[in-house]
Amino acid sequence: MSYAIASGLLRLPLLPVLLAVTGFCAAAAPEDKAGSFSDGTGVRTYRVYTYRQPDGVSVFTDKVPPEQRYEVMEFACYACDPHSRIDWSSTRLFTAEYSGAIEDAARENGVDPALVRAVIHAESGFNPRARSRKGAMGLMQLMPGTASDMGVRDPWAVQQNIEGGVKYLAMLLAEFKGDVTLATAAYNAGPGAVDRYGGVPPIAETQAYVQRVKQLLGRYRDAG
Repeated sequence: MSYAIASGLLRLPLLPVLLAVTGFCAAAAPEDKAGSFSDGTGVRTYRVYTYRQPDGVSVFTDKVPPEQRYEVMEFACYACDPHSRIDWSSTRLFTAEYSGAIEDAARENGVDPALVRAVIHAESGFNPRARSRKGAMGLMQLMPGTASDMGVRDPWAVQQNIEGGVKYLAMLLAEFKGDVTLATAAYNAGPGAVDRYGGVPPIAETQAYVQRVKQLLGRYRDAG
C-alpha cells in the first residue's frame, strides 16, 4: 500500500501505515519546517501525529490534531542522509553495547565484529527499537522477509536480530567475495541493485551509507 506524508490527513488502515511510518524514535526537536525537524546532529527527523477515529480508522497528519488525544511518532534515516551534518570521524562509538551477542554471532559466521558494530551503528544508531518507514526492525534493521529467511522469529529480540543480521551480512560477504564495500551496499540497497549496476548503485543514500560504514569500521577496529 502506498502512502504519503503531507500537510493534512492521511486515512489508511492502521497496520500498513505503522509499518510505513513508525521508525527510529528520537527526542523532540525544534521544528524547522512543516513536519520536519532538526535534532541538532544533522539527521532529518519527521514527526507524525496519529489518532483513531470512532469508526476505527487511524488518521495520520503532520499537524497537531485539534481537540484530540493523539500519539507522536518520529522517524529518521540514521546514516544514509547525504546531507547529514554528523561528524562521522568523531561521533560517539558504541564499543561495549551488546558485546556478547555481537561477538558470538560474528564468530559463528566468520564476520569481523567491528564490521557488525559499524553496520548496527549505521543502521539504527544502536537503538534496539528502531523501525524504518519501510518496516525494517531493530538494531540491524531487518525487513520482515529477511528476518524470516534468516530464521528470526522475533526481530525485536536483540540477540535474534543480531544473529539474523550477521548471518545475512555473512551471506552478502560470501556472495561478493569478501568485498566489504559491495556487501554493505547490498545490505542497504539489496544484492540485486549491486549486481544490476556492477558495483555500488548510483543512489545518493546508498553511497553515503557505504562511505559511513567504512569510516565507522575503521574507527571500531582502532577502538579494538
